[in-house]
Amino acid sequence: MSDFKTLEKPAPVRKERGSMTNFYRDDPQTRIATIRSGIPASIVGELSSTMGMSKELLLGSLGLSRATISRKEKDETALSKDESERVLGIATLIGKVQAMVEESGDPTGFNAAHWVADWLAKPLPALGGATPASYMDTFEGQKLVTELLSMSQSGAYA
Repeated sequence: MSDFKTLEKPAPVRKERGSMTNFYRDDPQTRIATIRSGIPASIVGELSSTMGMSKELLLGSLGLSRATISRKEKDETALSKDESERVLGIATLIGKVQAMVEESGDPTGFNAAHWVADWLAKPLPALGGATPASYMDTFEGQKLVTELLSMSQSGAYA
């Protein structure tokens, strides 16, 4: 039972720049606690800025309401578990891409967040011509997109 209580404690929300993209490197219990406690709504704007992607496009791909997120930003309230999980799914994807580049060679000058933003907007044959962004509004869609990314690194997907 003590393990379950560990998952219940609120996770600290990191404020340093780029911290959400390091979410990928956190252990599962920390990621779960962060999602359960909710992340500040302001993270959405920070993430869109980091990615060089419009906030509207990011919210649209995540299936999040601009009005709801704007209200939560204004009120300085946290996102719900579902909203937090979707936003952190993008942060995890960026972290994964950064880790893949680091494993493959020298990441100097590489901007994982911008690369992910560009890649999400490109239609993929493996998705029947749909964009990865169109799958980012559900956990299963995010899982599928992450798997495609992993397959592309191994050469299993072209």
